[in-house]
Amino acid sequence: MATRARWSVLYGRSRQVPASVAAVVVCAVAVWLLPRSGTAGDPRMMALLLTAVVAVGAIGLSGQDLALDRTAAIRWAPRRAAHVLLIAALAVGVLLVLSALSVFSAPGGGPVPVAYAVRNGAGPAGVAAIGATVWGGRYAWALPVGWCVAGFFVPASGGPAAQVATWMLQPSGTTAATWTSAVLAVGGGLIYALAGPRR
Repeated sequence: MATRARWSVLYGRSRQVPASVAAVVVCAVAVWLLPRSGTAGDPRMMALLLTAVVAVGAIGLSGQDLALDRTAAIRWAPRRAAHVLLIAALAVGVLLVLSALSVFSAPGGGPVPVAYAVRNGAGPAGVAAIGATVWGGRYAWALPVGWCVAGFFVPASGGPAAQVATWMLQPSGTTAATWTSAVLAVGGGLIYALAGPRR
């Protein structure tokens, strides 16, 4: 048990987890301190926050020495999958805490639904995992940030293609948004867990 705990600490340090968590706390406090007039139910502000949380966590999706990682005689796939899940859980937790503090609310009022938070926290984590597989951990943040920003410029036509492109901005219960998030989260997590970060 002590060996497992020691390994977890070493893994966390090599993946810059303490720095990522500190950056997430800074993001959450900054959002909490912002003026909230008219932005509490704005899905764009929630999307930006979740993307920022995922982006700072995604930097640690590759270690400092990829050659050493690849030669280590341990099972990497479960650890990689757990890392992506941790990033998603952190994003979901931040959004729910800020909702409980009345910083954010559902677009129609009231607290942010858990299903909405899970959808919008898990999807970007999967997108970041794809980014880490394609470009490496150093640039894993680029894909979720790019998708989030591009979604702001997609016309709100209401069609299925627009709902897929803007899935983070869609209200809770939107089928296309839910499926898009699920495919990105599961697919991205599996791709990263099996292939690992790019060298």
